[in-house]
Amino acid sequence: MSVVHQLSPGWLLDHLSFINKINYHLHQQHKPCCSKNEPTFVHFDSLQMDSVSSFGTSATFIASDSTTKPDNDAGGNCEMFVQKYVFRPELFDVTKPYITPAIHKECQQRNEKEDLMNDVKKENFISTIGKKRKRCVVFNQGELDAMEYHTKIRGLILDGSSQLIQEGLKSGFLHPLLEKQDKCSEPITLPLDTCNLAELCEMAKHLPSLNEVELQTLQLMEDHMVTEQDVFSRVVENNSSFTKMITLMGQKYLLPPQSSFLLSDISCMHPLLNCRKTYDVIVIDPPWQNKSVKRSNRYSYLSPLQIKQIPIPKLAAPNCLVITWVTNRQKHLRFVKEELYPSWSVEIVAEWHWVKITNSGEFVFPLDSPHKKPYEGLILGRVREEIALPLRNADVKMLPIPDHKLIVSVPCTLHSHKPPLAAWEGPPGWLKRCLVAAGRGSGRSS
Repeated sequence: MSVVHQLSPGWLLDHLSFINKINYHLHQQHKPCCSKNEPTFVHFDSLQMDSVSSFGTSATFIASDSTTKPDNDAGGNCEMFVQKYVFRPELFDVTKPYITPAIHKECQQRNEKEDLMNDVKKENFISTIGKKRKRCVVFNQGELDAMEYHTKIRGLILDGSSQLIQEGLKSGFLHPLLEKQDKCSEPITLPLDTCNLAELCEMAKHLPSLNEVELQTLQLMEDHMVTEQDVFSRVVENNSSFTKMITLMGQKYLLPPQSSFLLSDISCMHPLLNCRKTYDVIVIDPPWQNKSVKRSNRYSYLSPLQIKQIPIPKLAAPNCLVITWVTNRQKHLRFVKEELYPSWSVEIVAEWHWVKITNSGEFVFPLDSPHKKPYEGLILGRVREEIALPLRNADVKMLPIPDHKLIVSVPCTLHSHKPPLAAWEGPPGWLKRCLVAAGRGSGRSS
């Protein structure tokens, strides 16, 4: 069950369980070496071996195999080879906070000492040139705004998450980290996060413009070989009841049943618009600009103008629910509330928070850390009624969305993997169809 506990403050989620509930069964037909009259069998000893051989050492999925015989074997000696893939559980094995309170306090003391030394040097310098000493401003305006916002929601985060964590500890979903276990545990070697989708999008940007060319939606068929050129700037669909696997730039990707994606630069959204589909829910996780992104050069970020150009009004169904992930930087939060949503004719209905914890129920960062917070925000809004009114079904009643809810979960160790918003049992019709309009890492859409 993906929702482990549901209380008035929000939900405690099992992200790993939600991923593994998806039907990642890969079906392939093959001709066995033995006679078709011999019994088939299931073997599990290749669980880890298959993940390495199929996906390489950077795999995020592990696989088990089974062989079944179809009911009607009119085609000869054919058997159905089935591989079931599950997400690697160690990617959710967060046993310790990223920064412990002791290390946080030590960093604070070191910074305070450095600031004091700098103040002394500055005062001596000013006194030598005979000028009046000026008062040093410790925090800039952005930091002051962040502190004010944190003070406002601190009680909500602490009290609400504590209730959910206590329930998780009681049920055994969360478990206290024993001191002996902490000392004896060996570090887990995690797979490298070497997804090349960002590079594919970068390649697509340098292709000739396709704005005047309407590429047909690509339907994945059995034994259909797909190349990188096939998926650039076009919608790719898997309408079957089984998982499909495609290989791009030497890496293998699983496409779940009844799903589709668009791999393109954010400026090339017309293939999605040409499908003439609208969506009841649109979830956006923009690559926001921040200092960490600039230093690491991990991915390209989008400017506010580029984000505003995402054609949400053309993709939104009547009364569409728009959800945007926002960092804790107040500049971005104000932009979503005061500029982005008004430009899309979206009315804000709620603000939620994702609280990140360890397997033992600790915050991954100290709650009052001035640098990193253990929570992120989501801004929920609806397309304004006057915009959706001509197409609105009179029989559809829009249920109110509660404000200030918490989503508490153990985060995936892979970069920027968000918890599933379809996991909880919310009002019916919230998540009939889901579109990720902007993906972290490349400004792509899926």
